[in-house]
Amino acid sequence: MIQEISWLNALSKEIEKPYFKDLMLFIQSEYAARPNGIFPSQDLIFRAFDLCPLPEVHVVIVGQDPYPTKGHAHGLCFSVEEDVRPFPKSLLNIFKEIEHDLGLPYPENGSLIRWAKQGVLLLNTVLTVREGQPESHARRGWEEFTDAVLKKLSQERKGIVYVLWGKKAQEKVKFLDLEANLILQAPHPSPLSAYHGFFGCKHFSQANNYFIQKGKKGIEW
Repeated sequence: MIQEISWLNALSKEIEKPYFKDLMLFIQSEYAARPNGIFPSQDLIFRAFDLCPLPEVHVVIVGQDPYPTKGHAHGLCFSVEEDVRPFPKSLLNIFKEIEHDLGLPYPENGSLIRWAKQGVLLLNTVLTVREGQPESHARRGWEEFTDAVLKKLSQERKGIVYVLWGKKAQEKVKFLDLEANLILQAPHPSPLSAYHGFFGCKHFSQANNYFIQKGKKGIEW
């Protein structure tokens, strides 16, 4: 369960709803039936929230579901554990765009914890997955929960940059206040779509320029 107190308070009514209780029962059964075969590990499911308290959110990046490869997923969308080599292709394309957009070299590792600690909520649409089976935990209730997260965030906070890559992430735009925030949309950074508008989107510089215009510090991408 979520440990971070601001998110726990904000979502207290949501986690008492029948669908969420059913979801938790399903997830528990999955971990019991497939020890070491559900990602991320149970203690990391809500890590995005634990690392990025609600009052400190400046950017929201919406992903799909966790990496289904053992040792990759650790609770933050697009991010991997520090020892993972090579980088997943979507993450590699993100680093390529940062290099092109901001002139920054590739980082030493693929962990995006450094972003989360700066107020970047790295939110997958679905928070768990079976090994080797992408979208295996889709349509079980996670989508309703993450919809509620974005609704709550949109109600309580303004001046946030929402980064929506790909159709599934862009479906969430209906929950956002388009006037009070900056909404950035582009194709998903996967190899299948990165060359159709993700590369060259310049979302990282756009985000930082938005903050600078408001007299705030940009993100160290």
